[in-house]
Amino acid sequence: MKSTIILVISVLSFSLLVRSQDFKTDITNAKQSYSSGKLEEAHFALMQAMQEIDIKVGQEILKLLPAKMDTMNANVKEDRVAASSGFLGTTISRSYGVSRSGDLSIISNSPMVSTLNTFLNTPMLGGMMSDGNTKIIKVQGYKGRMTKEDNGDGKTGYTLEIPLSNALITFKVSHCTDTQMLAMANTLPLQHVAKLIQ
Repeated sequence: MKSTIILVISVLSFSLLVRSQDFKTDITNAKQSYSSGKLEEAHFALMQAMQEIDIKVGQEILKLLPAKMDTMNANVKEDRVAASSGFLGTTISRSYGVSRSGDLSIISNSPMVSTLNTFLNTPMLGGMMSDGNTKIIKVQGYKGRMTKEDNGDGKTGYTLEIPLSNALITFKVSHCTDTQMLAMANTLPLQHVAKLIQ
């Protein structure tokens, strides 16, 4: 048992060291490529370094998220952080519960942010797109859109979308009321998340 614990700690320490070395290596490669006029290689190395930073930020955000939402415990073993270069930024996801479930995702550089902001900040447009199942709400001072959904089993759930600067938080919960949904959303550390993903 002791040797297993030592092995696990060694592997984790090595993986953290390798990640740190990858970042340093990417920065060194970027500097060298830039100095020798290889701009495409410098750009690629910087993108790799930025992905490392995005993954680290995503892991820090997961630490801030609540371990429990209403009666649903976080499924921490299923936590995911994925960074992509190009169109989308980092995707951070956590699920809650088993039979009654919730899914939380945070996507930086989401293309939906500008569309949702237009919907939320243009009263005429927001009113035209309302179908009785959608309403504009505020959570901790941030505007969002809450949509009522039929789960197909006679019970309703809700999806809440909140834009934070360039990121989109989407929180979906099955089998809940709008009051429960807002109470759960108010446990999210939105200000801290907004600072980290700027």
